[in-house]
Parts: sequence; structure tokens; C-alpha cells
Amino acid sequence: MENQMFNVGKIINTHGIKGEVKVKRITDFDERFQPGQLLYWANDKKGPEKLVVRSHRVHKGFDLLMFEDHQSINDVERYKNGMLMVTEDAQDELDEHEFYFHEIIGCTVYLQSGEEIGEVKEILTPGANDVWVVKRKDQSDLLVPYIEPVVKEVDPALKKIIIDPIEGLLD
Repeated sequence: MENQMFNVGKIINTHGIKGEVKVKRITDFDERFQPGQLLYWANDKKGPEKLVVRSHRVHKGFDLLMFEDHQSINDVERYKNGMLMVTEDAQDELDEHEFYFHEIIGCTVYLQSGEEIGEVKEILTPGANDVWVVKRKDQSDLLVPYIEPVVKEVDPALKKIIIDPIEGLLD
């Protein structure tokens, strides 16, 4: 069976002329971008292609990466709008109540009463806790903070999340 790949970032642009790329992070794991880390790049037309991180720094909220054997903007220009990924076996075992984004995105969210709210379509990482964006039918998206008083049960195997919304959350 082919090893599954998981997104850890999107290359949104080049940065400077020395082969650096600007990455929008899609992971909580800083080690994904450390020098020596093996990543895979792909877009909807090509890939996956192996890349090894040569350097990493953070600038204005974005990760700036350079790859081994990529010395100039000409070497990395084609990577724009592509995704950076890791293989399934590169993922670490998580602690209880910790989940990979791919385990949460696509889960159906229910109230404790059993009423279906919608499906998690993306995860925001604005600060102290993640926020799950839930696509609702005929309503605006619901922003669910991943905090203990709200999220009561997460079952990635059943693609099911049960919440107890705090006052005003569903408004």
C-alpha cells in the first residue's frame, strides 16, 4: 500500500533571490521545517518531489525555508502554490486529546442532544487554542474553539465530534 501524505504547509511565494520560499504553515509541529527534515512537494499537476530543508526562519508570521541544492530564485520559482507534505510514517504518536488536522477536518459536529451542526472544513491556529471552522447548511460558518468546556468528545475513527456550545456560540 502506498504511504499516505499529509500537508504541513503551502508555498505561497518566493522570498528574495537566494532560493528562499515563503510558507503558510499547516502544522503545529515546528520540527517539520528544521534543517535536515525531508519534505515532499506537489501541486495538482506534478509531484511528489523530495526536498530537504537547508534553513528555516520565521518572518512576519510566515515560515521561510531554503532547500538543499536550491541556490537561487530560479530553482524554487516553480514551487509556488504547491503543498509541502510529510509521509504518514513521519508522524509522531500524539498524546490523548491531541489530533492531527487531517483527523479533524471532515468530521461531523453534533450537539450533545444529537442535533447535527455541520462538518469541520478547516482549522485556524490564531493563538492559545485552535479554532475549528464548521460549515453549516444554509448558515454562516461556525467557529468552534478547541477548549475543554466546548468540545466534549472527538472520535476521528467515526468522524464524529460532540460539542456543548458556550452561550452565544451558535448565534
